Amino acid sequence: MANILNAVWPGNPYPRGATWDGEGVNFALFSEHAEKVELCLFDPTGRRELQRIELREHTDQVWHCYLPDARPGLLYGYRVYGPYDPARGHRFNPNKLLLEPYAKDIVGNLRWSDSHFGYRIGHRNEDLSFDRRDNAAGMPKCRVIDPAFSWGDDRSPRIPWHDMVIYELHVRGLTMRHPEVPQQLRGTYGGIATGPVIEHLKQLGVTTVELMPVHAFVDDRHLVEKGLSNYWGYNSIGFFAPDHRYSASGVVGEFKTMVKTLHSAGIEVILDVVYNHTAEGNHMGPTLSFRGIDNAAYYRLMPDDPRFYMDFTGCGNTLNLQHPRVLQMIMDSLRYWVLDMHVDGFRFDLASALARELHDVDRLGAFFDILHQDPVLSQVKLIAEPWDLGEGGYQVGNFPVGWAEWNDRYRDTVRAYWKGDGGLIGEFATRLTGSSDLYEHTSRKPYASVNFVTAHDGFTLHDLVSYNGKHNEANGEDNRDGNDNNLSWNCGVEGPTDDAAIRTLRARQKRNLLATLLFSQGVPMLLAGDELGHSQSGNNNAYCQDSELTWLDWDLSQDDRELLAFVQRVIRLRREHPVFHRRHFLQGKRIHGADIKDIRWLKPDGSEMSDYEWEHDFARSLGMYLSGDALQERDRRGRPIRDDNFIVLFNAHHEALHFALPELPQGGCWQVLLDTQYMAGLAADGCYAGDNGYELQGRSLVLLMESQSP
Repeated sequence: MANILNAVWPGNPYPRGATWDGEGVNFALFSEHAEKVELCLFDPTGRRELQRIELREHTDQVWHCYLPDARPGLLYGYRVYGPYDPARGHRFNPNKLLLEPYAKDIVGNLRWSDSHFGYRIGHRNEDLSFDRRDNAAGMPKCRVIDPAFSWGDDRSPRIPWHDMVIYELHVRGLTMRHPEVPQQLRGTYGGIATGPVIEHLKQLGVTTVELMPVHAFVDDRHLVEKGLSNYWGYNSIGFFAPDHRYSASGVVGEFKTMVKTLHSAGIEVILDVVYNHTAEGNHMGPTLSFRGIDNAAYYRLMPDDPRFYMDFTGCGNTLNLQHPRVLQMIMDSLRYWVLDMHVDGFRFDLASALARELHDVDRLGAFFDILHQDPVLSQVKLIAEPWDLGEGGYQVGNFPVGWAEWNDRYRDTVRAYWKGDGGLIGEFATRLTGSSDLYEHTSRKPYASVNFVTAHDGFTLHDLVSYNGKHNEANGEDNRDGNDNNLSWNCGVEGPTDDAAIRTLRARQKRNLLATLLFSQGVPMLLAGDELGHSQSGNNNAYCQDSELTWLDWDLSQDDRELLAFVQRVIRLRREHPVFHRRHFLQGKRIHGADIKDIRWLKPDGSEMSDYEWEHDFARSLGMYLSGDALQERDRRGRPIRDDNFIVLFNAHHEALHFALPELPQGGCWQVLLDTQYMAGLAADGCYAGDNGYELQGRSLVLLMESQSP
């Protein structure tokens, strides 16, 4: 360490962060309004501050130095001096050790105390006061990394959008209870890379895993004091560092190994990223990083009173993407995860907040412009959660070309339809066919719609059919948190029951919802555990529950195994038949003058739906005929793609009905491939001629394929 202290060179303002070049480490920190910056070096335990080095070089608002004797593994943080004047938006406090925004590795846990706040808690003017206590002992530390990794011939699987099946998972929750994952790897990146987990994903048939936030994040103080945690991780403090809680080895390379292993299995990796806010909260929040480095630059402050923050996220603050250095930080972070960590794309939490230029959401904002022209990021998967909590923030269908969107209108319509609500078959049909009303007018394709019935936020699939209301008492908020509008139905009894009829109905409803999702145009997204019958006991906001409530149970009952087999089968059917994942919107009209349509909507009597019949409130049954002869699509070599002809029958009514089937040429019949009234969807063998029709049971879905009689 003595050599490090005695040798300090000027260094360079770029790249930002701590960069090991094989000979030494360059340090560079942006702060527009700082008056002085100190680099603080710590012993290997992170408990003892060994030295403070003043960064005397200051280029284009970037403070920098080079330590020729520094090596990977060095722990560090910053202290930044400047005005403490909250009324003008400045909250500098050099008594607070700060995490660097570009840190590639953050180690240690945040140990909460009043010293982490820049103001004196309990003081009469609170956040206008100034706290002189040092917080370093309770702060995590940044760590210099060696980025070297043997990627070999690793490359992105580059799954075409229309072939994707997304699997949303929590790194910890997926494997914490998996009996075939070694104990020391459970709940980690390494656990996902184990054979049993990879095999499950491959047998299930998913193409893409979407990891809930893995950027370094903070457990909120109020949760820690209740014995809870910020389990979901939507509370980022470091946009370059994978969270150490999910690492068995404690090294960044474990994340890279996970990605490489998934790629070897042909599975893409998408990250759920939170660039709209940070863990520092509102004006009464702690000073951990950005606030102490340059509050007025990093955050959007109220123009008429910069003591307070503009909050479009419900989390107390909003990152200031109007500032070029902040926008650059986000772009650098995204490129880092693609180029250095080899991820295949991103799902942006509350993405509308990123598009706001002033107060309004501007879909031609700088963030979108830069993404579209970036040679790296324009080539990866970009998925928006197309809303935030500010005025005008709901932007489903309004994101630019190149983006896909979480489609909550799909979720709500499908839930309401199978719940039994009337007057929905027109909306239901629109959602089944890719939501052209939302995406076609901007020249986007059906795969712009990421369809889902459940996600991390809300009920699991099992709970969706088992509870009418939320049961979030374990969160410690008297069941006030979470959404009250779940469009769920408990099938007659709230929660667990031994009633065989209700259990049978619930199982069938799960199959209905899953089959609908996977036979819809667009990109289907499954919530991890739904294929296993996972329940959170009615908790629809389990963001703070790091326990067996949220960890997947891999000890499957016979019913769970039947459900898993059903999901595997339906995904396989989707993959094998391009009529269920078209690249272009269905037209519903005759193709090139021929007497053939790509889609027809059928009534139970076999005739086609008329325009006025879509509005019938009593209608809860529908047939969807998909023509494999009218795909109008070609493979990569330009050859026409052909498929079989299918009918999907939907009946959300509680009573059975007789459904007439279209007449077929001599010798033809309709083969039943799937019927959700059966446990695994396996119907009795047999072909049905048009004149006989099919007895469609109440609350069931049937898939039939045109075939020749045996």
